[in-house]
Amino acid sequence: AMADNKGNVLPGNTDFEKLEYLCQRTYKAQAVWFLNAFWDSFGEGEAENLWNYVHKAVEIDLDHREAGTHLNEMEAHRLLESFDETMTVREMRTYLRQHGAIGDRVKSVPLTHWWIAKYGEDWEKLVNASQGDNREEIEKAQAMVDEMNAAFEDADAKAQVAAAALREAQAREAESVAAAQAAKAAEDEAKAREQDAVAREQEALAREADAREAEAPFKAAQEELEAALAEMKAQEDAYNNKTAELKQQSEEGGVVSRNRAKVQLDAHLAEDPLPLRRAKITMEAAVKKADRARNAVATARVDAEAAAEQASKDRAAAEQAAAEATSARQAAEQSRAAAEKARAEATAARQAAEQSRAAAEQARAHSEQAKAAADAAREEAERQVAAAEEFLHEEMSKPGQAYGALWWIERELFEAKKYMPTSKGGIAK
Repeated sequence: AMADNKGNVLPGNTDFEKLEYLCQRTYKAQAVWFLNAFWDSFGEGEAENLWNYVHKAVEIDLDHREAGTHLNEMEAHRLLESFDETMTVREMRTYLRQHGAIGDRVKSVPLTHWWIAKYGEDWEKLVNASQGDNREEIEKAQAMVDEMNAAFEDADAKAQVAAAALREAQAREAESVAAAQAAKAAEDEAKAREQDAVAREQEALAREADAREAEAPFKAAQEELEAALAEMKAQEDAYNNKTAELKQQSEEGGVVSRNRAKVQLDAHLAEDPLPLRRAKITMEAAVKKADRARNAVATARVDAEAAAEQASKDRAAAEQAAAEATSARQAAEQSRAAAEKARAEATAARQAAEQSRAAAEQARAHSEQAKAAADAAREEAERQVAAAEEFLHEEMSKPGQAYGALWWIERELFEAKKYMPTSKGGIAK
């Protein structure tokens, strides 16, 4: 078990046992005992060095920190190197054995061992040195300092946590706002693309309609001409077929049938073929009408045919453009839907960020309340410290007091003032 760090008398039947007990105390307790023992001879001048030794040992002792009592050999070498000490751990132990302070098998390095060897002091005097008779007052002052340090540390920790939470909430809010803006911009862009696609589709449909309208007159004239030609051919075929038939009958069969057929052939050839003549007239009218349609565009028939061909191409292109426009519109609708979803998500994220910000603000308010409470506690501690400082100065002016313990408390008060504003007696860190 760890040794009592507050007793004014070391337990043990021998000085050797007392030294072992002292070395089981914390680094700080060992230093205070050492300073109390040798304050008048050299302790006052070396107090700051012992302070530095203790805090360096706490820094090196990762497993125990302030509760540590000794270092291993590797850690002890690091401690000595940090202070440019020339004496080695082995030389220290040789000195201690020569003076009967330790036995043969010692692996740990308590600070007391180092200080005995470093300063060449009587270790038996050390373990029996008076620690003063003002223990109650010292413990009271120490409790006041400890309470004040705890208040400072608690307030500082809470303030840091609240500030970090606020910064995180603000960052999340800014991120969510940026995401919402980006989503809105994407949505607007998708809508613009959709409108553009619809416009292109309508334009393509209009071009297709124009092409079909331009093609219609030429197509109608062509169809009328083809119909007249077909009718004329049908009438010619009928006339010719009858002529061939009567001619064949006039050449074959009996005399009577041949003569009859010959008379009919002559009559057929002599008569006016009204249907055929009508068909030819119709054809001629269609040709003239077609000619008039062609004459309407003068010698631009080739151009009209090229225009018709181009119109067909334009129609195909228009159909393709319309299909592409429809596809683009559908893609734009999908993009718009995605943008709306992204915007909704961004809005939710922004709302969450706002909630986080509100929580952070509440946390900040709580931290400010905690800070106010810590400030109040600090002010009370400062008042108590001022009283403790006055008490310490008064006690240190008296002979026979535990000056090392009083100095250590005063030194801790000095460190505690680093948490205080300079306007209230604090010091810069």
